[in-house]
Amino acid sequence: MPLALFDLDNTLLNGDSDYLWGRHLIDLGVVDGDVYERANQHFYDDYREGRLDIDAFLRFSLEPLTRHSITDLEQWREAFIRERIEPIMLPAASDLIEQHRQAGDTLMVITATNAFVTAPIAARFGIEHLIATVPAFKAGRFTGEVDGQPAFRQGKVDRLRRWLGSRQETLTGSVFYSDSINDLPLLETVEYPVAIDPDERLAAVAEQRGWPIRSLRG
Repeated sequence: MPLALFDLDNTLLNGDSDYLWGRHLIDLGVVDGDVYERANQHFYDDYREGRLDIDAFLRFSLEPLTRHSITDLEQWREAFIRERIEPIMLPAASDLIEQHRQAGDTLMVITATNAFVTAPIAARFGIEHLIATVPAFKAGRFTGEVDGQPAFRQGKVDRLRRWLGSRQETLTGSVFYSDSINDLPLLETVEYPVAIDPDERLAAVAEQRGWPIRSLRG
């Protein structure tokens, strides 16, 4: 079956789940608000400009997970999904996903945001398959390290190819929807790249190459 791939942040969502998770931790008072907000905004700006140091960002974003029990983290995540994510799930995104589901395509969210944050979001969209950055977990606690390769830039391509190889599948008929210039490697890999509400740099590339440009934000 053809593969329908969806970026998550600012594509299926009208916002960035990684950034909003940081805001959620600030509001809960579990991180230093001023310090964390400055760093969170800095990394988010770098991401939008296509210059994010993914290793530095992951050290920053995964560190708070190491200081709290999985029970507390899961309770905070439940409120996060309800209060911050469900309101920004785009109805047109759900419609697009349903079109691919009805066509019999294999659905996947592929995102650099860590799997602790994104697994329940993919589930809310009814998407079974997820490739995301995996935070290492040992002896009942997150370690602050990454398990394997981050799903970022070329990492998305590499992780997807390994997933396909494990299932003896190919990219024949594949489509990928994304908003970000950071996803250019994967957009260049699939058969049908689609720019969704693209950032300025991706919009320029899509126009130059004749890729479809769509909006899910009405």
